[in-house]
Amino acid sequence: MSENPNEPNPNEIKKRIEAILFVASGPVAITQLADSLELDPKVVEENLALIQQEYESNRGLSIQKHGGRIQLTTAPEYAKDVERFLGLESISRLSRAAVETLAIIAYRQPISRPGIEAIRGVSSDGVMKNLLSKGLIQEVGRAEGPGRPVLFATTLDFLQHFGLSSLEKLPPFEVPQEELTESRNTILKD
Repeated sequence: MSENPNEPNPNEIKKRIEAILFVASGPVAITQLADSLELDPKVVEENLALIQQEYESNRGLSIQKHGGRIQLTTAPEYAKDVERFLGLESISRLSRAAVETLAIIAYRQPISRPGIEAIRGVSSDGVMKNLLSKGLIQEVGRAEGPGRPVLFATTLDFLQHFGLSSLEKLPPFEVPQEELTESRNTILKD
């Protein structure tokens, strides 16, 4: 059976997507990518998934997804090599409070500062300012309700900092029941 000359070659579509992501100065919306390639957004999404599979097993690159936007990045496992080559400082360490706050935001986003503080049990003003200044979180709107508090969510820089291609790559939120039982047994023995 011969190929339809009007249908683009799948390998050609992947190459075209890669070319645009390579030259893009930042994250690109899937619809923007589809429009520029004159393709259906579903075709672009399917090919992005194929490209990501190839990258995960064969390349030093990764496709990062966040908020409906796509970005071509280096694979997290090669971050030290890239930093050394570019002469960049190592990624600064985050305090325990910052990591705790980031985890709350990552799993509960969008979430307000009062929501974060209710979970942590302490004020988060300093930690939040630090995370905002590092670009790991951002304001994404306001909650409905008294005072209309600002809502926060993670950013692409958050994904890059932790070597994640998307929020779906976060570890499961709930700890398996077996681990809870083991932890309780260990605590009771001590």
